[in-house]
Amino acid sequence: MRGLRKRMRIKPLNIQVDHHSEYEENSMLTSDLEQNELIFKKIFQNSSDIVFRKVQLAGENHWLVIYLATIVDEKMIDEHILKPLISKRIKQEDLINDTAETLDDLFISVGKTLISSKVTDIVSHVLNGHAVVFTIGDSNAMMVKVNNSKDHRTPGEPTSEPVIRGPMEGFIENISTNMGLIRRRLKTSRLKMESFKLGELSQTEVVLTYIDGIVSDSVVEEVRKRVTRIQIDGILDSGYIEEFIEDAPFSPFPLVQSSERPDVVAAELLDGKVAILVDTTPFVLIVPMTFWSGLQASEDYYIHWTIGTFVRWIRFLFIFIAIFAPPLYVAVTTFHQEMIPTNLVLSIASSREAVPFPALIEALLMEIIFEALREAGIRLPKQIGQAISIVGALVIGQAAVQAGIISAPVVIIVSITGIAAFTIPRYSFANGIRLLRFPILFLAGTFGLYGIVLGFLGILLHVTSLRSFGVPYFTPLAPITITNLKDVIIRAPIWAKTRRPQATGFNNPVREPAGQKPSPSQGKQSSENN
Repeated sequence: MRGLRKRMRIKPLNIQVDHHSEYEENSMLTSDLEQNELIFKKIFQNSSDIVFRKVQLAGENHWLVIYLATIVDEKMIDEHILKPLISKRIKQEDLINDTAETLDDLFISVGKTLISSKVTDIVSHVLNGHAVVFTIGDSNAMMVKVNNSKDHRTPGEPTSEPVIRGPMEGFIENISTNMGLIRRRLKTSRLKMESFKLGELSQTEVVLTYIDGIVSDSVVEEVRKRVTRIQIDGILDSGYIEEFIEDAPFSPFPLVQSSERPDVVAAELLDGKVAILVDTTPFVLIVPMTFWSGLQASEDYYIHWTIGTFVRWIRFLFIFIAIFAPPLYVAVTTFHQEMIPTNLVLSIASSREAVPFPALIEALLMEIIFEALREAGIRLPKQIGQAISIVGALVIGQAAVQAGIISAPVVIIVSITGIAAFTIPRYSFANGIRLLRFPILFLAGTFGLYGIVLGFLGILLHVTSLRSFGVPYFTPLAPITITNLKDVIIRAPIWAKTRRPQATGFNNPVREPAGQKPSPSQGKQSSENN
């Protein structure tokens, strides 16, 4: 950044690098309309989308309206700004003492209006979709919000977190819409939303969201401190902020949860967490994050709790398969053949008879090919991406086996491993699991089962030492909290979840503010009595 700023100070002849250097930080408007016009024409020079529209009175410019045509609704400007001004001119209504304050009532039908005389404030609002009205003889300007509400998509089903049962709407690239999606689910004045501007050039709006009285004050203060100290020229996605605020940047495990589902964010806020919304991206950050959050899907809470518990156990099983299946195959076939049943070892030996590579090289080749096909399936157009990944895996696997380059058991093991990684509901968490597979594979090929045990202990020590904004990453299993295990090992019924997680919701641990919700048996008895 320092080098970049030094380069920005070197201005070649006849080239302006920073137009904002033309005016002082605290420069003010004048009462001369023509002078104000020159100021902003100089600031926005070489900007083809800036518009200056004048409204005359008795042959003299009386009002000046400026805006960026690419980010505003010009029809709204015509209907709610220019038309009222022209009507005011025709009626000759109190034009002698006309000021920005007197225009406030004129534009009340538009919505949000602001008055300012600072040049920096006006420039900022123009860049954020406001039209600015200057009046002759007045050193203040009226700023009217006229953003183009049609320049973003409508909320649709999240592509990264699909569900069969549950809400089918997700966040979009407009932060105001995203804030509204959360407000619709949490209709309480205790839901707080603090706004910040980050990025020296992008001026991206970032909003911290939390429920006052549930979230820990120390967590909110820590999040606020980490976010506000970010110094960068532009924020283009929430991933930028994630890398700035995470506790362990070199860990393969994500310490900041991301989601594009409003119901997930609302549920986490109810548990005492903080959400970070970033304009221009549908992915919302949630902190603190725990290890178990990466293995939980929103649909777990929308289906029957017994099915939800079963699905969680499947994920627990398959996360071990995703990490340790290829290493176990390599270790057993290379160092511990005596552990394999006789018939199975003979079958594996016959399939590997013509293969020129050791088991470690076989597994590495197939893993790399599988990851390449997976990446190609994501990057290719949606219509052909899935076909390429599936057909490519079948064709390459079959051809490699027939050519004697790869044995059939390795193809089966790697395929099962790939399927196991897809059962993890959080994309960023699944990426960390995929990455861990490779060092464990090298340990297995070097030390056998001893290497796998060593790798497992290393992973266990690592995850238990991690913290996310002061919360232990492996909680509630380490340190153990018995009351919170019913939402980790199993998915307890909703009516049995009467307490919030102790690590994040200790300010207000009881979910029900007064009285107790009747259990299903009590509800049944009540209906029978009626």
